Amino acid sequence: MNSGTQLIQAYFPNLTEDQIAKFDRLQELYEDWNSKINVISRKDMDQFYIHHVLHSLGISKVMNFQPGTKILDIGTGGGFPGIPLAILFPDTHFHLVDSIGKKITVVKDVAKQLKLANVEAQQTRAEQLVRKYDFVISRAVTRMANFYPWVKNKIRKEDFNEYPNGILYLKGGEVDEEMEELGKSYVVYHLEDYFKEEFFETKKVVYMPWEDKR
Repeated sequence: MNSGTQLIQAYFPNLTEDQIAKFDRLQELYEDWNSKINVISRKDMDQFYIHHVLHSLGISKVMNFQPGTKILDIGTGGGFPGIPLAILFPDTHFHLVDSIGKKITVVKDVAKQLKLANVEAQQTRAEQLVRKYDFVISRAVTRMANFYPWVKNKIRKEDFNEYPNGILYLKGGEVDEEMEELGKSYVVYHLEDYFKEEFFETKKVVYMPWEDKR
Protein backbone atom coordinates (compact mmCIF):
# COMPACT_ATOMS: atom_id res chain seq x y z
CA MET A 1 0.00 0.00 0.00
CA ASN A 2 1.46 3.37 -0.97
CA SER A 3 1.55 6.40 1.36
CA GLY A 4 -1.29 8.11 -0.54
CA THR A 5 -3.58 5.15 0.03
CA GLN A 6 -2.62 5.12 3.72
CA LEU A 7 -3.67 8.77 3.88
CA ILE A 8 -7.05 7.96 2.32
CA GLN A 9 -7.52 5.06 4.72
CA ALA A 10 -6.74 7.29 7.70
CA TYR A 11 -9.71 9.51 6.78
CA PHE A 12 -11.91 6.63 5.58
CA PRO A 13 -11.17 3.74 7.97
CA ASN A 14 -14.09 1.56 6.84
CA LEU A 15 -12.84 0.90 3.31
CA THR A 16 -13.02 -2.68 2.06
CA GLU A 17 -9.93 -4.49 0.79
CA ASP A 18 -11.24 -4.06 -2.76
CA GLN A 19 -11.61 -0.30 -2.31
CA ILE A 20 -8.13 -0.01 -0.81
CA ALA A 21 -6.66 -1.93 -3.76
CA LYS A 22 -8.42 0.38 -6.21
CA PHE A 23 -7.25 3.56 -4.49
CA ASP A 24 -3.75 2.06 -4.41
CA ARG A 25 -3.70 1.60 -8.20
CA LEU A 26 -4.91 5.09 -9.04
CA GLN A 27 -1.54 6.83 -9.05
CA GLU A 28 0.17 4.31 -11.32
CA LEU A 29 -2.73 4.47 -13.78
CA TYR A 30 -2.64 8.26 -13.94
CA GLU A 31 1.15 8.38 -14.07
CA ASP A 32 1.04 6.04 -17.06
CA TRP A 33 -1.53 8.21 -18.85
CA ASN A 34 0.31 11.38 -17.90
CA SER A 35 3.38 10.09 -19.72
CA LYS A 36 1.28 10.04 -22.91
CA ILE A 37 -0.97 13.09 -22.55
CA ASN A 38 -1.06 15.88 -19.97
CA VAL A 39 -4.05 14.80 -17.88
CA ILE A 40 -2.78 16.22 -14.58
CA SER A 41 -0.15 18.94 -14.24
CA ARG A 42 3.28 17.44 -13.58
CA LYS A 43 3.78 19.28 -10.29
CA ASP A 44 0.35 18.09 -9.11
CA MET A 45 1.28 14.44 -9.61
CA ASP A 46 3.65 14.78 -6.63
CA GLN A 47 0.60 15.58 -4.49
CA PHE A 48 -1.80 13.34 -6.39
CA TYR A 49 -3.63 11.83 -3.42
CA ILE A 50 -4.11 15.15 -1.61
CA HIS A 51 -4.85 17.47 -4.55
CA HIS A 52 -7.01 15.06 -6.55
CA VAL A 53 -8.18 11.98 -4.67
CA LEU A 54 -8.77 13.36 -1.18
CA HIS A 55 -10.07 16.65 -2.61
CA SER A 56 -12.64 14.71 -4.65
CA LEU A 57 -13.64 12.69 -1.60
CA GLY A 58 -14.41 15.92 0.25
CA ILE A 59 -17.87 15.73 -1.32
CA SER A 60 -18.51 12.54 0.66
CA LYS A 61 -17.99 14.45 3.91
CA VAL A 62 -21.03 16.53 2.97
CA MET A 63 -23.24 13.91 1.33
CA ASN A 64 -23.30 10.16 1.96
CA PHE A 65 -24.90 8.95 -1.27
CA GLN A 66 -27.49 6.22 -0.93
CA PRO A 67 -27.38 3.11 -3.16
CA GLY A 68 -29.09 3.80 -6.48
CA THR A 69 -28.25 7.53 -6.49
CA LYS A 70 -27.50 8.88 -9.97
CA ILE A 71 -24.76 11.48 -10.23
CA LEU A 72 -23.54 13.64 -13.11
CA ASP A 73 -19.92 14.84 -13.02
CA ILE A 74 -19.57 17.78 -15.42
CA GLY A 75 -16.15 18.79 -16.77
CA THR A 76 -14.62 15.72 -15.16
CA GLY A 77 -11.27 16.13 -16.90
CA GLY A 78 -9.33 12.97 -16.13
CA GLY A 79 -12.08 11.72 -13.83
CA PHE A 80 -12.29 14.02 -10.81
CA PRO A 81 -14.22 14.07 -8.58
CA GLY A 82 -16.13 11.16 -10.16
CA ILE A 83 -13.58 8.31 -10.12
CA PRO A 84 -12.57 8.53 -6.42
CA LEU A 85 -16.24 8.90 -5.42
CA ALA A 86 -17.19 5.92 -7.57
CA ILE A 87 -14.67 3.80 -5.67
CA LEU A 88 -16.08 5.03 -2.36
CA PHE A 89 -19.74 4.55 -3.40
CA PRO A 90 -19.85 1.35 -5.51
CA ASP A 91 -23.67 1.22 -5.47
CA THR A 92 -24.05 4.77 -6.84
CA HIS A 93 -24.05 5.43 -10.60
CA PHE A 94 -21.67 8.09 -11.90
CA HIS A 95 -21.95 9.66 -15.38
CA LEU A 96 -18.68 11.48 -16.11
CA VAL A 97 -18.73 13.93 -19.01
CA ASP A 98 -16.19 16.23 -20.59
CA SER A 99 -16.06 17.98 -23.95
CA ILE A 100 -12.43 16.90 -24.54
CA GLY A 101 -12.23 13.43 -26.03
CA LYS A 102 -8.72 12.49 -24.92
CA LYS A 103 -9.66 13.11 -21.28
CA ILE A 104 -12.69 10.84 -21.59
CA THR A 105 -10.41 8.19 -23.13
CA VAL A 106 -8.41 8.31 -19.89
CA VAL A 107 -11.54 8.07 -17.74
CA LYS A 108 -12.83 5.07 -19.69
CA ASP A 109 -9.51 3.27 -19.39
CA VAL A 110 -9.14 3.95 -15.65
CA ALA A 111 -12.72 2.76 -15.03
CA LYS A 112 -12.04 -0.37 -17.09
CA GLN A 113 -8.72 -1.14 -15.36
CA LEU A 114 -10.35 -0.77 -11.94
CA LYS A 115 -13.50 -2.65 -13.01
CA LEU A 116 -15.73 0.25 -11.94
CA ALA A 117 -19.07 -0.98 -13.24
CA ASN A 118 -20.78 2.09 -11.76
CA VAL A 119 -18.94 4.56 -14.03
CA GLU A 120 -20.13 5.74 -17.44
CA ALA A 121 -17.89 8.17 -19.34
CA GLN A 122 -18.97 10.27 -22.31
CA GLN A 123 -17.53 13.03 -24.49
CA THR A 124 -20.28 15.63 -24.64
CA ARG A 125 -21.32 19.03 -23.35
CA ALA A 126 -23.64 19.39 -20.38
CA GLU A 127 -26.21 21.26 -22.46
CA GLN A 128 -26.66 18.24 -24.75
CA LEU A 129 -27.63 15.80 -22.01
CA VAL A 130 -31.31 14.96 -21.59
CA ARG A 131 -31.22 12.58 -18.62
CA LYS A 132 -31.95 13.69 -15.07
CA TYR A 133 -29.84 13.01 -12.00
CA ASP A 134 -30.08 13.24 -8.23
CA PHE A 135 -26.92 15.31 -7.92
CA VAL A 136 -24.59 17.23 -10.20
CA ILE A 137 -20.98 17.41 -9.04
CA SER A 138 -17.98 19.30 -10.40
CA ARG A 139 -14.59 20.76 -9.56
CA ALA A 140 -15.24 24.45 -10.33
CA VAL A 141 -15.14 24.36 -14.12
CA THR A 142 -16.53 27.92 -14.27
CA ARG A 143 -18.39 30.51 -12.19
CA MET A 144 -21.62 29.22 -10.71
CA ALA A 145 -23.60 31.83 -12.68
CA ASN A 146 -22.37 30.11 -15.86
CA PHE A 147 -22.61 26.57 -14.50
CA TYR A 148 -26.13 26.74 -13.12
CA PRO A 149 -27.95 27.27 -16.47
CA TRP A 150 -26.22 24.17 -17.86
CA VAL A 151 -27.59 21.91 -15.14
CA LYS A 152 -30.79 23.45 -13.80
CA ASN A 153 -32.97 21.11 -15.89
CA LYS A 154 -30.86 18.02 -15.21
CA ILE A 155 -31.82 17.48 -11.56
CA ARG A 156 -34.64 15.12 -10.55
CA LYS A 157 -37.38 16.40 -8.27
CA GLU A 158 -37.80 13.19 -6.25
CA ASP A 159 -35.41 13.04 -3.28
CA PHE A 160 -34.31 9.95 -1.36
CA ASN A 161 -30.92 11.00 0.05
CA GLU A 162 -30.40 12.69 3.42
CA TYR A 163 -30.49 16.12 1.79
CA PRO A 164 -32.54 17.32 -1.20
CA ASN A 165 -31.16 16.77 -4.69
CA GLY A 166 -28.94 19.53 -6.03
CA ILE A 167 -25.43 20.66 -6.93
CA LEU A 168 -22.21 19.83 -5.04
CA TYR A 169 -19.41 22.08 -6.28
CA LEU A 170 -15.77 21.92 -5.20
CA LYS A 171 -14.34 25.44 -5.06
CA GLY A 172 -11.39 27.32 -3.61
CA GLY A 173 -11.11 30.82 -2.18
CA GLU A 174 -14.02 33.16 -1.56
CA VAL A 175 -17.37 31.93 -2.79
CA ASP A 176 -20.07 34.14 -1.28
CA GLU A 177 -19.91 36.99 -3.81
CA GLU A 178 -20.00 34.55 -6.70
CA MET A 179 -22.87 32.52 -5.23
CA GLU A 180 -24.95 35.59 -4.44
CA GLU A 181 -24.98 36.53 -8.15
CA LEU A 182 -27.56 33.78 -8.54
CA GLY A 183 -29.83 34.69 -5.64
CA LYS A 184 -30.28 31.00 -4.76
CA SER A 185 -29.95 29.34 -1.37
CA TYR A 186 -26.67 27.51 -0.74
CA VAL A 187 -24.50 26.12 2.05
CA VAL A 188 -20.69 26.28 2.17
CA TYR A 189 -18.75 23.45 3.82
CA HIS A 190 -15.08 24.10 4.64
CA LEU A 191 -12.88 21.10 3.89
CA GLU A 192 -10.36 22.22 6.53
CA ASP A 193 -12.99 21.02 9.03
CA TYR A 194 -12.50 17.47 7.73
CA PHE A 195 -8.90 17.29 6.45
CA LYS A 196 -5.84 18.66 8.27
CA GLU A 197 -3.54 19.15 5.24
CA GLU A 198 -2.65 22.76 4.45
CA PHE A 199 -4.02 22.37 0.90
CA PHE A 200 -7.57 22.31 2.30
CA GLU A 201 -7.41 25.61 4.19
CA THR A 202 -9.10 27.44 1.29
CA LYS A 203 -11.04 24.52 -0.21
CA LYS A 204 -14.81 24.25 0.08
CA VAL A 205 -17.81 22.24 -1.03
CA VAL A 206 -20.72 24.44 -2.07
CA TYR A 207 -24.08 22.67 -1.82
CA MET A 208 -26.99 24.20 -3.69
CA PRO A 209 -30.26 22.34 -3.14
CA TRP A 210 -32.64 22.18 -6.06
CA GLU A 211 -35.52 24.52 -5.19
CA ASP A 212 -37.92 24.28 -8.12
CA LYS A 213 -40.36 21.51 -7.18
CA ARG A 214 -43.00 22.42 -9.74
